[in-house]
Amino acid sequence: MCNLIQKYNVAGPRYTSYPTVPYWNERTFSAEKWEQSVKKSFKESNDKEGISLYIHLPFCENMCTFCGCHKRITRRHDVEEPYIESLLKEWTLYCGVLGGFPKIKEIHLGGGTPTFFSPENLEELINGIFKCAGKAKGFEFSFEGHPNNTTREHLETLYKLGFTRVSYGIQDYSEKVQRAINRVQPFTNVEKATVNARETGYTSIGHDLIFGLPYQTENDIIETIEKTRQLLPHRIAFYSYAHVPWLKGNGQRGYDEKSLPTGEEKRRLYETGKKMLTSMGYIEIGMDHFALKSDSLYKAMVNGDLHRNFMGYTSSKTKLMIGLGVSSISDSWYGFAQNVKNIEEYHDLVHQNIIPVYRGHLLSGEDLIVRRHILNLMCRFQTSWEDESMYFEQLPRVLNKLTEMEKDELVLIHDNKLEITEKGKPFVRNVCMAFDVLLQQNKPETQVFSMTV
Repeated sequence: MCNLIQKYNVAGPRYTSYPTVPYWNERTFSAEKWEQSVKKSFKESNDKEGISLYIHLPFCENMCTFCGCHKRITRRHDVEEPYIESLLKEWTLYCGVLGGFPKIKEIHLGGGTPTFFSPENLEELINGIFKCAGKAKGFEFSFEGHPNNTTREHLETLYKLGFTRVSYGIQDYSEKVQRAINRVQPFTNVEKATVNARETGYTSIGHDLIFGLPYQTENDIIETIEKTRQLLPHRIAFYSYAHVPWLKGNGQRGYDEKSLPTGEEKRRLYETGKKMLTSMGYIEIGMDHFALKSDSLYKAMVNGDLHRNFMGYTSSKTKLMIGLGVSSISDSWYGFAQNVKNIEEYHDLVHQNIIPVYRGHLLSGEDLIVRRHILNLMCRFQTSWEDESMYFEQLPRVLNKLTEMEKDELVLIHDNKLEITEKGKPFVRNVCMAFDVLLQQNKPETQVFSMTV
């Protein structure tokens, strides 16, 4: 395994989209074309499956130095109400584009720290969304909670509004690691937040753990998983730490890179954690995710409904996902669009009745085919081109590029199908990179992605 890690530990995308953001063709993108793709997607899918909303709540009281998300650090809570006003204004603008009554299948509140906002303001936000929308059949609403500030009132308020899923950012229980990443939260806080969610009625509670953090050891992983065993959340996101200190706005320059585990050490941390999680009854779901058999994510995998987008893995696929808020990314299936990243600019645009997108990409026919292949690999660890609609001109070159991985027993290549082996699952991003036509045609001159291992 060590030799394979040395061989395949390269910079690569995490494939929350295809094409990935650095390869978006903004020359062919415009706000008008984006709105047309939204209308098309809505017309095709709203009645059948509904739509999804991702709402970005960017405020945090403290900077977590492992985080690469777009956020604004502040302790001033008077920012809440103006921001919610702008979110609802943006939603009103989208409702004007859709041309019909939206049925919402999925809402995810991400951040930042969604529980920075008071329960009353979160209630105002969600009630405002549904002034011009309804709930789709089988809807699933979720939010990200910080164990230090998610109160019983937060949980009860959102539960009454239809939220049944919550994920808590844990990362690691080692005090040394927590201090290094400026995310200090004792186990008692996590326990309280988890128990409160269960008692409130949440049917899916998730814990986000990270391996590869500064100063993190194998004993730290063991201790973290053992404490996780005591709480037994329904699902675990066991992420690889993405070290991208060159991205503006994160705090990852706050510690020496020598404090990070090497590629081989990092993989050992993952394998240790994976073995422990498996022994506890968790099933590996896609990349870096585990779920108990009772969880909707596991059931979606079994039924072939597992989906991946900018919200991560989800059990309810919709063709149209609208992102509201600063830096949010929307996905119409036919195109992507990202909102401006500056909060003041965001406020200004929506109050000028302008949907605040500033860049995006409209997918070509080849993009759509490659996207389906990459989604299959990320969600099912296999893909097929038996159906002619899944064939694309570059496929022979892709398969030729994968022959080395086949020799290493990471993939199995059949006449019209490719499977990732159990040995190859840690390298799923590398397999996807072979399918990534745009990446192969134009590799970036400087590193823009995190390492794959």
